[in-house]
Amino acid sequence: MQEADALLRTPLYAAHVAARSKIVPFAGWEMPVQYAGVIAEVNAVRTGVGVFDVSHMGRVRVHGHDAEAFLNHLTANDVAKLTPGKAHYSLICTDAGGVVDDIIVYRLGASEFIVVVNASNRVKALAWFGTHRAGFPSLFIEDETFHTGLIAVQGAGAVAMCDALSDADLNGLPRFGITETVVAECPVMVARTGYTGEDGLELFCRDSDAETLWNTLVVRGAVCCGLGARDTLRVEAALPLYGHEMDERTNPFAARLAWVVKTEKPAAFVGQPILQTLKASPRDFVLVGVEMETRAVPRDGYVIFDDSGNIVGTVTSGTFSPTLGVGIALARVRAACGDVGTSVSVVIRDAKHAARIVPLPFYKRKATDA
Repeated sequence: MQEADALLRTPLYAAHVAARSKIVPFAGWEMPVQYAGVIAEVNAVRTGVGVFDVSHMGRVRVHGHDAEAFLNHLTANDVAKLTPGKAHYSLICTDAGGVVDDIIVYRLGASEFIVVVNASNRVKALAWFGTHRAGFPSLFIEDETFHTGLIAVQGAGAVAMCDALSDADLNGLPRFGITETVVAECPVMVARTGYTGEDGLELFCRDSDAETLWNTLVVRGAVCCGLGARDTLRVEAALPLYGHEMDERTNPFAARLAWVVKTEKPAAFVGQPILQTLKASPRDFVLVGVEMETRAVPRDGYVIFDDSGNIVGTVTSGTFSPTLGVGIALARVRAACGDVGTSVSVVIRDAKHAARIVPLPFYKRKATDA
């Protein structure tokens, strides 16, 4: 993998080209948006196993005696409660309460962590870390993005497929659990995490092992999936995307992320004072689910009206849902119009199309023991 002014390529770029995927620019990378097609790929994950190249995501190792204190100061969730071998979802916030990035923090040991940041925010997040590292002398921050790979194996059969390729008990790995083991004869860190609404694993590997892992999974029956399917799957599961449901102008409570913000934790963190105030304040806007009542498909930025013809919000993410067979959207609307069952309309190509507010998530997999 190379870092340069030109578009970047993951260790799996050659495999994507060989599989005749459609390659598009994404967050500075050349990434596969689809292989057989978004609908087929979504269905593969919902019914079997899909494999995604997510090596474009930033991977930052944070370690040293002050690593826990540093991350607890910088993030909204409580790192002190994160035990080795576990991960959690968190947010990096500004002093004004906006979201710098949404992240996953993986705790490998007492003083060692891996933080996964969005590809579009990797440079910004690293700069943010550097700006806030004063006062934490025993701290090391290393960007591992360009000599590692990251493969997401998602779907009902994903864990069993990887378990069969490993001596570790991956079936017994709890949700958000992590372990270091060998899969397909490649050393990996395995996490029971994902971004699809299905069960699955994410495999952190050396860049030189990425193609071996990928090809082994594909031979075993995993379906290659691109960014298009990943986005549709996450909208069905009502999982937020940075730049759509949140950004530096949007606070976590406007993105249905109040559960992440631990304003009560003993360690003071960036943005805590304003977030405490916002947490106790009424919401002017809320993030809701919208389901179309016509064949139209809502997209990011489309305007939403109430039955009286007033503009009440906008779509933050929209797609056709292969699982539900209808157009769906995440949307930010005025709180007064956010109740489930409320009739609204979405303007698509200069025409209003009927829709209604529905419960989130749109899709929820059946519970398992993991």
